[in-house]
Amino acid sequence: MLPHATIRVRVDGAVGTILLDRDNRRNALTRAMIADLRQALGDLHLEQRVRSVILTGVGSAFCAGRDVQELAASDETDAQRFGEEAEQFRDLLAGMLEFPKPLIAAVNGPALASGAALVLACDVTIASPTATFGLPEPRWGLVAGPGAALLAFRIGAGPAGKLLLVGETIPVAEAHRLGIYHEVTPVDSTWARAKALGDQIAACAPQAVQLAKRQLYETIGEQLSTQLTSGAIASATARTTDAAREGLAAFLEKRPPVW
Repeated sequence: MLPHATIRVRVDGAVGTILLDRDNRRNALTRAMIADLRQALGDLHLEQRVRSVILTGVGSAFCAGRDVQELAASDETDAQRFGEEAEQFRDLLAGMLEFPKPLIAAVNGPALASGAALVLACDVTIASPTATFGLPEPRWGLVAGPGAALLAFRIGAGPAGKLLLVGETIPVAEAHRLGIYHEVTPVDSTWARAKALGDQIAACAPQAVQLAKRQLYETIGEQLSTQLTSGAIASATARTTDAAREGLAAFLEKRPPVW
């Protein structure tokens, strides 16, 4: 269905599943994968029998964030390119919030940086015991951008501030306590639990579910949209700094950054 092999789509009854399939890179997102995610959502939107969609990863990670090698290979002076990439990811997250069918994150392992943002853009989150969560971008000279806005929206500015400013990765129990993950399931049944919830959604009237989801976001839609755009601008701006160049180099060289 898709031109790149790193995103797979399947349909099981009334439930669609999008799989991030780049296990050798811990499902880190490339520019092509972000575009393919938007296409996959569009395909499942048009599939009338699908009433909800699961997002999950293959292997031991949900998504480790953006592909750092791809980021580091970009022309460090290309501010326009950075802006376009940040806008592309912002549009993906906004599209997930506006997607009329419920999105269920089946978080099978670490969800970090942009991967954490994908979790935050889903409506329901099911996690395995290995599903850590973090927005560690400041540790590498970057900014969480749209993910920061979504985190504050989901759990409030106070808890979000600590996670964003410290850049720490928290275990599944803490993410569950904060309400980032709604349920924790055994590692081998995360997708199955998400599928069971999808089947429950399918037993509801589709128009009622769509209206309920729209109501969740409509009251703060304009404000959240502005915050996502502001986050994208901050993320793109950070990419142009000396701190980002040093942070990305340090990450690839497996050493502490020197600020």
